[in-house]
Amino acid sequence: MIRVFLLDDHEVVRRGLADLLQSSGDIEVVGESGSAQEATRRIPALRPDVAILDARLPDGNGIDVCRDVRAVDSSIKGLILTSYEDDEALFAAIMAGAAGYVLKQIRGTDLVDAVHRVAAGQSLLDPAITTRVLERIRSGVEQPRELKSLTEQERRILEYVAEGLTNREIAGKMFLAEKTVKNYVSSVLAKLGLERRTQAAVLATRLLGKTH
Repeated sequence: MIRVFLLDDHEVVRRGLADLLQSSGDIEVVGESGSAQEATRRIPALRPDVAILDARLPDGNGIDVCRDVRAVDSSIKGLILTSYEDDEALFAAIMAGAAGYVLKQIRGTDLVDAVHRVAAGQSLLDPAITTRVLERIRSGVEQPRELKSLTEQERRILEYVAEGLTNREIAGKMFLAEKTVKNYVSSVLAKLGLERRTQAAVLATRLLGKTH
């Protein structure tokens, strides 16, 4: 039996998912929650094979839950279920170690298949979103020399800094903790040899302006 935990803030959705999955005969729903904080606490204790996690919740998001749970037990596979086609969320899900990212429009039989595949250790990312993200990466122009030392994540944070966003706003857009963003900003400043984020914003505007 494949053990599954469900995280979604809508009880009707959780019940529907539980009925769908358990009707397959080899999947058991061992727990469910409508709260990110509760799920983060309960999932490691229940040790499901797969945690199906709603991307957006009133008290957090499934991507942070995935990251926190896998930090405790990396054997638990995270499957992000979302209503939104969002490239940033996909990147964040990949960074959080999620095994899959699928849209809620997925057919029931396909979701059951997704759970089986993720439980078997396969990576499952929605083809429509993955294709678009990969295309965006492939069509990217040559990076300015000053930016080549930055990781993809750091470059995206630098772009947000150039737009004038605060650490909290960046954290919200990238599904990261505010402290994590602060650490990324510090790393970016160090790599660019700068002391203040205003300097980074000016540099980014100049450099990124050349690439668009």
